[in-house]
Parts: sequence; structure tokens; C-alpha cells
Amino acid sequence: MVPESGPMTEAAESAPAPVVARVPVVNAANALTALRLVLVPVFAASVVVSGMTRPGWQVIACVIFAVASVTDLVDGWIARRFGLVTAVGKVADPIADKALTGAALLLLSFYDRLPWWVTAVILARELGITALRFWVIRRGVIAASRGGKIKTALQILAIAWYLWPMPAALAAVGPWIMAAAVAVTVVTGFDYIAQALRLRRTAA
Repeated sequence: MVPESGPMTEAAESAPAPVVARVPVVNAANALTALRLVLVPVFAASVVVSGMTRPGWQVIACVIFAVASVTDLVDGWIARRFGLVTAVGKVADPIADKALTGAALLLLSFYDRLPWWVTAVILARELGITALRFWVIRRGVIAASRGGKIKTALQILAIAWYLWPMPAALAAVGPWIMAAAVAVTVVTGFDYIAQALRLRRTAA
């Protein structure tokens, strides 16, 4: 039986489709991500000028690194809290994050403050997980786990500890913090791989 048309039916047919608001690419979260990208070469230049032997410039480099790291924590919160997640942000945020961490680790190893194998392990994990995120980006987002957040906090703390001109007694603590960061980095790396594989299977 064909339903009779009436005012309600005609009104429903003539009602406009709901408009889905598009998130602008230029927003507060993406602006912080862009700022972090801009700070990377500024930070690197400060480290080079310091030569890791000039305390004043080491302090400047450490402060720049800390500010850039804070933007990494804040931009994600802003994007989720105010619905400002964009495709550009999903790509730019991990790139900015890895660029900052990578520059810091490479420079610390170059100036013999950090063993090269530590830099290699961390960068291999970070680049590999970033590639995984892009691999599954159309099927979903690999959310940052609690372990991932602990990993980020430990890496930031360890790098800042190495950058700051610490007295010898305190400088000896740095390798222990970095060891913890490396351990959590490796463990969470395997966890993210498992998440990516589950996401691919679920999507399939």
C-alpha cells in the first residue's frame, strides 16, 4: 500500500538536509602545531650556538624546547575539547612532534651527550609508529594510550635534563631518566603495532 501524501509528508520531503559544520583549517590547535614547527629550527640553532658548552645558550635552547613541547600537549587537547580536529592537523601534529624530538636527539648525540644507539632506537620507533598512523588513517585514529603519554613525558623530561647545564651530581640522573624513556618507548611501540593491526582487521 502506498502511503497517502499529506502536509506532514510534504513538509518532511521539503525540509532541508542538516548542514554539517566544516572545521576551518586555520584554528587555534593548528596554529599551535605550526608554531611548534617554526620553533624546531630556532631550537636547533640555539643548541648549535651553545655548542653544549655555553650555559646561557643551553638554558635558552632548553626553554625553547620546553615551550615547543607544551604546544604538543595543548594543541591536541584544544582540538578534541572544541571539536577542531582536521585532516591537516592529523598529519601536521605528528610531523611537528617527531621533528622536535628528532632534532633534539640528533643534536645531543652529535655533541656526545647521548649514545647514538639511543637516538636510533627512539627515532626508529617514532617514525615507525607515525607510518602506522598514516597506514590506518582512513580507517580510524590510533588514540594515544596512557603508556604513550608517559613515554612522551619521559622523553621531554630526559631531553630537557640533558639540555639544561646541570651540575655533575644532577647530570648523572639524566641517563636513568633516558633509560626509562627508552624502555617505555619500545614497549608502547609494540602496543601501537597491535592497535594498528586490530584496526585494519576491524575495518576489513
